[in-house]
Amino acid sequence: ELRRRRADVKVELRKNKRSEEIAKRRNVPLDDDIDDEEDKALEDYATNVVIAHVAQRAKDPDPNVQLEAVEAIRKLLSKDKAPPIDHIVNTGVVSTLVSCLEREDAPALQFEAAWALTNIASGTSEQTRAVVHFGAVPRFIALLNSSNHDVCEQAVWALGNIIGDGAELRDYVLSQGLLRPLLKFVSPNVSLSFLRNVAWVLVNLCRCKEPSPPLETVLQILSALIALIHHDDLDILIDCVWALSYLTDGSKQQVQAVINTSIVPTLIGFMSAKEIKLQTAALRAVGNIVTGTDYHTQIVLDSGALIHFQNLLTHDKEKVKKEALWFMSNVTAGIPKQIQMVVEAGLLPLIINCLATSGFHTRKEAVWAVTNLAINGSTEHISSLVKDGVIPPLCEMLTIGDAECIHIVLDGILNILKALPKEIEKIKISIEECGGLSIIERLQNDDNANISKLSSDIVEKYFVNENEIQDVQPEKTDKQYNFVVDDAPKPNFTF
Repeated sequence: ELRRRRADVKVELRKNKRSEEIAKRRNVPLDDDIDDEEDKALEDYATNVVIAHVAQRAKDPDPNVQLEAVEAIRKLLSKDKAPPIDHIVNTGVVSTLVSCLEREDAPALQFEAAWALTNIASGTSEQTRAVVHFGAVPRFIALLNSSNHDVCEQAVWALGNIIGDGAELRDYVLSQGLLRPLLKFVSPNVSLSFLRNVAWVLVNLCRCKEPSPPLETVLQILSALIALIHHDDLDILIDCVWALSYLTDGSKQQVQAVINTSIVPTLIGFMSAKEIKLQTAALRAVGNIVTGTDYHTQIVLDSGALIHFQNLLTHDKEKVKKEALWFMSNVTAGIPKQIQMVVEAGLLPLIINCLATSGFHTRKEAVWAVTNLAINGSTEHISSLVKDGVIPPLCEMLTIGDAECIHIVLDGILNILKALPKEIEKIKISIEECGGLSIIERLQNDDNANISKLSSDIVEKYFVNENEIQDVQPEKTDKQYNFVVDDAPKPNFTF
């Protein structure tokens, strides 16, 4: 299809190291009281035998002994490299830690246990589910009403890790009544670190779209995001925009819900943000909207999105240009009115320059933008494309060895030739002079049937010399026609 949705972005983003896109996070203290010697001692301490001993002490009826043991477990799980999560889970201590969450009389114990469970839940799906299995979720949600600020914040962090595992656990946490107590923290009275955690949990709630959260839930989350997006903290702002990008990558109802908040012009403004993380998130959020209906695309264009693309298409970061061209390819897949707006914004030469000079993946997005215009644009639009020099760089993309890209290029060339019969000779000369014809002729023998057919269609319809056809003349015999190529030397006649 001409408008191409992103593949499920959570797969790509989970592999990305940017902090605002990480689904799970461990609480690793920057200023804990573990010095180098203590850290090394703990490392030596972290054997199966010792861990089992600590796990046993965590059940001790003496509150001081129990607190010391749980704190030791938390410190082991807070190691920056290779925390022994499996060793600790295998001792069966998770159920003990979950029980500690109920100790309202011992907030320090609640905090240490919540921290330890947060870091277990930051691991693999199996490790996360071990925390859920022993009933941690309803207890964490109950702790959102704790009078102890640290306990409350740690519970939010733990729930964010559980939600980050995927749609199944997200829906389970929601079913336990998360949203109402969580959203009460979207308040100017909440500390900055706490509010950052809340924003991150909102991102995880929006992240998975197979399935997406219920629309009723989305509407409640949206109200919180709209409040937070005006915060002056950059981390919170980036998380909010990423959350909105996940929502705009969902159903038409979700996209319309985002549009109904009137936040689209704000998102468009962020596309020129100096902070590249914010700029990229905004470009993705708005770009997802133009993968939808012509109506949704028009809303984005009428909000002034195209004025930002002079800078986006000449950005020094390749990933920004690639994302911008993906956006443009979905606009040129639209109606002629929308393509006209692209032309009037002076963006065709910039798209063609990206096609000629950028890296492969960026050039491939430019191919989509150009071919979509060749298919959907008017004669005048396609003529502008040719006048701006699209043919040589488009033909160059036939050499890159990517079957999908070659198919798109051939489709674009064929549509340009069909659309401009009055300019056909100039276009043919341009294709020949840049070496495109030789490549297309070779592609007639390509193993890919679609590429072979498209190449043959172009050559046979537009490049077979009529004199060559006339030189192949049928010679009639008694039983059949024999084809004789009339290229023998002509006799010299004397009259």
